[in-house]
Amino acid sequence: MSEAEDRELGALQAALAAEHAAVYGYGVVGGRIGEARRTEARTAYDAHRARRDALARKVRDLGGKPVAAAAGYALPFSVPDSAAAVRLAAELEERVAGVYSDLVRAAEGERRATAAGALREAAVRAVRWRGGSVAFPGLAERAGSPSTPDAASDQAPDPDPDPDPDPDLASASASASASASASPTA
Repeated sequence: MSEAEDRELGALQAALAAEHAAVYGYGVVGGRIGEARRTEARTAYDAHRARRDALARKVRDLGGKPVAAAAGYALPFSVPDSAAAVRLAAELEERVAGVYSDLVRAAEGERRATAAGALREAAVRAVRWRGGSVAFPGLAERAGSPSTPDAASDQAPDPDPDPDPDPDLASASASASASASASPTA
């Protein structure tokens, strides 16, 4: 397998792992979400299940063994009510978008187009859940900028952003962030 195929397979596996975590997370969302948004949550849950299954097939098509879902995942915060469930849904979508942005970079042809579509869908769902958007969906947490409109207004812009960031460091940081965000629990 070529180096490019290895990168693509790794990005596919990361996207598959993110979809496993999103399916788990939407199980929590569905249990706490209010009646008014339950259909929206169910639609998102079904979309992530379909993406997960398609990614598993693509991994097998490239000769890989699809990464298995963990028995459970650590949530980024407690989800005691409907408002927290909405925040969790937005967070799930933003994290999935970030992983798909990596897959867009690693893939070519049809898989790149499919990954770009998945990135767009996750970004749109995040906007619907959160009620606001970010300039570059999937990249907000990597840039260190806040992902919510309220948080953005509370922080002053960085007066001296790094004009030449190390792309390898950013990629490693993003991979570590993605791994930490979908960490299984015991």
